[in-house]
Amino acid sequence: MPLHEHSQVSDLSAHPLQPYGWDAAWEAEFTPYAEQGLMPGRVVRVDRGQADVVTTEGLIRADTVLVTPHDPLRVVCTGDWAAVEPTGDPQLIRTLLPRRTAFVRSTSSQRSEGQILAANVDHAVIAVSLAVELDLGRIERFLALAWESGAMPVVVLTKADLVPDATGLSYLVEDVETVAPGVQVLPVSSVTGAGLDALTAVVAGGTSVLLGVSGAGKSTLANALLGQDVMEVQATRDIDGKGRHTTTTRNLLALPGGGVLIDTPGLRGVGLWDAGSGVDQVFAEIGELAQDCRFHDCGHVAEPGCAVLAAIEDGSLPERRLESWRKLMRENQRIVAKTDARLRQEMLRGWKQRSSEGRANMAAKRGGRIR
Repeated sequence: MPLHEHSQVSDLSAHPLQPYGWDAAWEAEFTPYAEQGLMPGRVVRVDRGQADVVTTEGLIRADTVLVTPHDPLRVVCTGDWAAVEPTGDPQLIRTLLPRRTAFVRSTSSQRSEGQILAANVDHAVIAVSLAVELDLGRIERFLALAWESGAMPVVVLTKADLVPDATGLSYLVEDVETVAPGVQVLPVSSVTGAGLDALTAVVAGGTSVLLGVSGAGKSTLANALLGQDVMEVQATRDIDGKGRHTTTTRNLLALPGGGVLIDTPGLRGVGLWDAGSGVDQVFAEIGELAQDCRFHDCGHVAEPGCAVLAAIEDGSLPERRLESWRKLMRENQRIVAKTDARLRQEMLRGWKQRSSEGRANMAAKRGGRIR
């Protein structure tokens, strides 16, 4: 059988890449590359300019030099589907298939580049440890990036066995549900197995990326889902719940119960990257309230007839939520403005206008004139 025929298997359930997420849509997408004699594969790991790719011929080590090197969002990433040269040492990734979804964060670079963490993800599993106090703001940040990626977020509260009181655990779940509208929140214990069946059912339906800070219990959770100790686990400090970066690269693994898991290193920072719609999704209640504001461009600061501020006054909207929304919106606007000259000019005009209005208000209070 010619190499290109390996990618055109009528029974997809028998396709060697089916456990890694291959489906009819990817089959159709790959057709022109199959006609060129290229081989389909999924990137399971990237390091030092090369990638481990699982293909119809097995796991290979491939060079990534032919993929656009100067665009940080077009570099080869764990989860990508690729068209690979069938021969060579190392073999070459010729091109990437168009991504269905992409999880992107901003880097610490002064150039404000985006860094892609995982591609073609269906579920973003956000691991949050119950060994330390909940950081709702961080959860909101992860959720914004998850929604923006196109994946469906799921919040997993790990180490649930450390909260033996069922009532106390239910309160913690409720606290997270208030900042995660429309998102499933699952308390899970890798020690007792509680909640693992529900999570296994979620991740069985496609590709999931496991996200969270160091010490969140991601590697332990990955091992529990895999049914074996694939990921190394290091002890977490009791004093602050922090752990070292057990996972240093992003790895894609087929799950025994179906589905694919991408484990990631612990993320010290999760900067937004053009995630405006993701922020809107996380703070949907603020958007709904804003529809009743007197002014369509209300900034929810001190404007008369502001429905958002009214909700703060009557207690129906927590002030912490509004402050978190403001923080993420400001951050997102800054990152977008660095790459969008028009928006940057609009922001500058807005800042000048607010500054002018502030001076006018101060002058009015003092009964004087603006100088």
